[in-house]
Amino acid sequence: MAGAIVWEGDSLLTGDPIVVVATWDSKNPKTGDMVQMYILLADVEPHTAVKSGADAAVCGNCPQRPSVGGSCYVKTFQAPLSIYRAYKRGSYNRIISYDKLQGKPIRFGSYGDPAAVPYDVWADVIDNIKPSMTTGYTHQMNDRSFDRRMAGINMISVETPKMAQKAHGLGFRTFRVTSDTDQVLPNEIICPNDTSGVQCVDCGLCDGAGDKPSIVIQVHGALANRYVSKYDKINVVNL
Repeated sequence: MAGAIVWEGDSLLTGDPIVVVATWDSKNPKTGDMVQMYILLADVEPHTAVKSGADAAVCGNCPQRPSVGGSCYVKTFQAPLSIYRAYKRGSYNRIISYDKLQGKPIRFGSYGDPAAVPYDVWADVIDNIKPSMTTGYTHQMNDRSFDRRMAGINMISVETPKMAQKAHGLGFRTFRVTSDTDQVLPNEIICPNDTSGVQCVDCGLCDGAGDKPSIVIQVHGALANRYVSKYDKINVVNL
């Protein structure tokens, strides 16, 4: 898989060593051909980290971590593990030139939370690649170390309408998972991929910036039943 190391350093969330690896020529059917940025622990295989809870270094306080009973859809034993092992084999060089990525759309945090990485790293990527669009998601709004600038390039991930309303009150756009897409706030729309199959690369709404609507998506993945059992009864929109 074509890729390169974008950054290595200590997680802002736990202080553990982490790495950002960019891959391209993606065949992801939902996102389309976007540059995929993976945020991984530097010394622990991702599927092992998920089981032990060490994934807090790259996922922070996300309530969808499997180790805390969450419903994360990412299969860490697939792409994240493959990329981690390639990184440990020395298959990726540190990125020096962004020439081949110029103008390409970018997905921050294909795995991992972008807030684990300093904002300036992402700003540097944007300045160098000058992407056609970016998407990204963070669950770290309530973390004491949260850099509000992150909300300009990432959606704030939330689980309930009440959480969404809190974020909206702070001026943030949200990406809300739900078990009931009939329950939508006035400033939300259902993800265009859910309604009409539009790929992220052709949509671009999930960049966090501006006055665009917030997004709601039907819960999905092998662990979706965990979300339903925990949040289903509080998905009611109260206006």
